[in-house]
Amino acid sequence: MDGSMRKIPHFYRIWGAVGAGLDVEWVAVEQMNIAMSLPVTVSGALMPDAHPGYAMPIGGVIALQNAVSPSFVGYDIACRMTMTILDISPAEFMEQRDALADDMRAVTSFGVGAGWEEWERRTHPVMDEPLWKEPCVGYLHVKACEQLGSSGGGNHFFDAVIGTVLKNTNWLPLEVGDRFVALITHSGSRGVGHDLADSYIRLAAKETRQVVTGIPSGYEWLDINSDAGREYLQVMGLMGRYAQANHQLIHDLFLKRTKLEQLARYENHHNFAWVQEDGRVIHRKGATPAGLGQVGIIPGSSGTPSYLVEGLGNPESLESSSHGAGRPCSRAEAKRNYDSDFVTEWMKEQNILSFGLAPDEALTAYKDIDRVMELQKDLVCPVAKMSPVVVIMGGGRQR
Repeated sequence: MDGSMRKIPHFYRIWGAVGAGLDVEWVAVEQMNIAMSLPVTVSGALMPDAHPGYAMPIGGVIALQNAVSPSFVGYDIACRMTMTILDISPAEFMEQRDALADDMRAVTSFGVGAGWEEWERRTHPVMDEPLWKEPCVGYLHVKACEQLGSSGGGNHFFDAVIGTVLKNTNWLPLEVGDRFVALITHSGSRGVGHDLADSYIRLAAKETRQVVTGIPSGYEWLDINSDAGREYLQVMGLMGRYAQANHQLIHDLFLKRTKLEQLARYENHHNFAWVQEDGRVIHRKGATPAGLGQVGIIPGSSGTPSYLVEGLGNPESLESSSHGAGRPCSRAEAKRNYDSDFVTEWMKEQNILSFGLAPDEALTAYKDIDRVMELQKDLVCPVAKMSPVVVIMGGGRQR
């Protein structure tokens, strides 16, 4: 491996038009170009929900050879989607919507730093894993226990949706019918994942400086055959299981509280790195795995549809798709452009009951999900289109 940055980035495909006011803004492309110029980079792709992030853009997919980059995984390690289809008809759900929304709010906790008092903490086998006894993560065990089963803030949400089946598949149960009700959650490894990401991003910077110079800040990596690289992969895996446990608790506690039954459950995660047999490490930062036949969940915004999809296994995208609609502008600009009257009227017209919706998480802060889906029709096939009827977010601490 040549230790210097490439003068010309590796070729990669972008799903969408690039430019101001178009599908993908130039800043995201410039970030991706840097990532594609690293000496350890093999290949990559940029999804239609792409927008600027820390170092690699959100919506970026990149394969590094024998290397893992903590910053390419991101600060919310193993952030994921989970969807549970319920055994209740849309009409029955809407009749009971207010009470069921209260049940949804009762089983999780929203807001930055949200968690549980000691007497109300959740339990899950993931907290008994041996890795928690190691110094690399042991100092965060108490925080992990406090935040287990919580949802956090930002763009994390807990929605109830009414779905319409667009395509019959061999994995969608017949009991689901043509229209269904489902719960969808979006959250990750909470404050624990953030603290670990910060630690390993700094470690990667230190390790990279020892072997090569001239690498921009935030684009460093760890050799997966080194002690540090192996340790990070173990920690990342634990955060994946911890994030999964958060979702399992939310969905299972709702079912227990309401006495409703589950007809099906699907999940996938982003902000993760997958090690291949040939030593390539595929990073999907805000991108969803979309292997052939693989089930995916692609959310829109607080006021627009989400999609249940089936992957098409396109090798040009490294078998990936978008993880959502993506942002057309920064959070700060979204706040400046926020029109509360428009959003309030829209939510009323769409008959959406919402809680904790912050200005930078309103539907106006996101791209047109249907445009994003059209751009990636060679990456995923829509199986169901799902419209929100209850939206709970972390725009202010909620209990």
